[in-house]
Amino acid sequence: MRRLGLAASLALMTGCASVTPPPDHQVDPPAQWRTAATDTVPVEPRWWTVFGDPVLTTLVEQALANNNDVALAAARIREARAQEQVARSQLFPVVDAVIGASRSRAVSAFGTPVEATGVHPQVQVGYELDLFNRVGNQAEAARATALGVEAAHDAAQLSVAAATAAGYLTLRALDARLEIARSTLASRQEAFRIARARAAAGYTSQLELRQAEAELEATAALLPQLELAVRRQENAINTLLGRAPGDIARGLAMGRIAAPPVPTALPSELARRRPDIAQAAANIAAADASLAGTRAQFLPQIRLSATAGSVFSTLLRNDPIAIWSVGASILAPLFNAGRTEGLVSGAGSRLDQAIYAYRRSVLAAFREVEDALAAIDRLQAQHARVAVQRQALAEVLRHARNRFDAGYSSYLEQLDAQRALLSSELTLAQIQGDRLSAYVSLYQALGGGWDQADVQRATPTGKRAPGAL
Repeated sequence: MRRLGLAASLALMTGCASVTPPPDHQVDPPAQWRTAATDTVPVEPRWWTVFGDPVLTTLVEQALANNNDVALAAARIREARAQEQVARSQLFPVVDAVIGASRSRAVSAFGTPVEATGVHPQVQVGYELDLFNRVGNQAEAARATALGVEAAHDAAQLSVAAATAAGYLTLRALDARLEIARSTLASRQEAFRIARARAAAGYTSQLELRQAEAELEATAALLPQLELAVRRQENAINTLLGRAPGDIARGLAMGRIAAPPVPTALPSELARRRPDIAQAAANIAAADASLAGTRAQFLPQIRLSATAGSVFSTLLRNDPIAIWSVGASILAPLFNAGRTEGLVSGAGSRLDQAIYAYRRSVLAAFREVEDALAAIDRLQAQHARVAVQRQALAEVLRHARNRFDAGYSSYLEQLDAQRALLSSELTLAQIQGDRLSAYVSLYQALGGGWDQADVQRATPTGKRAPGAL
């Protein structure tokens, strides 16, 4: 935190309450990630293209162009830049033009009426000598705030891109589950037709017929549930795209969407690659500058003023009279019942809050990367196991069907095999979607290829930026 030696000395001499220095904002990164990743690649800025689905790419880019949250963040940038301009304007003189006019009737010393018309054009100049950098710190706080708002805009773009990509992958997983349910329903309908024909011919009992019917209806009941989930997912994606609910185009099938190489970055680099952490760092710089500017209110304020103009009047028969004035004033706070002390204490508290928020953001970033890496690794292992299970259950169903046709087992054995195979296929489709979504989470956790070349921009004095671990 910056120290204003003169300001602190005078503040202590006037008896102001000292601000407790905030804790160190630095967060020690882990030496390496807990989940080791092999064949890693750098994060591609347009990371959504690595999945190889052109529809996914189109949807993400449409969301970035039309999403209302992104547009709102862009409007906030314009507002923050305007506020910065207002704060910085106080560093310069204020020049005003004033024109006064009057018409009067009075009594002269001789007792006769005198009428006069006068015009008084003037130019007024006011300027505050910012000896103690009070105004400069206010302008710096506004600048850092604007930089934080810009980083928030980048974070909003990353969040919208990730939500759109994950939403599309979830939709394709639901499509796969719906296709499995429809295919299974078709086979159940055929099985029920055969069971009904066998029951009519007396080759099977009513028990087996009703078991086949119950299994058919249980499978049919899955369809409305999955169709509802698909419809809701489409509506959610349309909201991200900034448009009314409607159909969403489909690209590659779930099984054809590429699982990209695992992107990664060193833990020590993570804080420089995430816009939300850059925003938190800018908030520290803004709070620090605001605290310094508030402390300067204990010090005198010196203002210069000048006025120059002319007086034109019908009473003046010759040239107009030029008038001018130059002045200076010093405002030194003596007593305000603790108002300034309260402002300093509040500014110091806001700096503490910004530091804690920064630390929280960095720790959350580490956790999100670890979670995503672990999810990719464990879901890959689970997918391999469930794929083997699915093959085994397909063989179980084949043998159960052969045993039933040969009269060696009851129909219940075949039903059990059918239920297990359906559950395994639905689980496999869900794991495929979850695994691809885990890649999206990892790209988002790593900052989505966001690159802030001037990491130090929130601290132009050359001090180490809070984001530089």
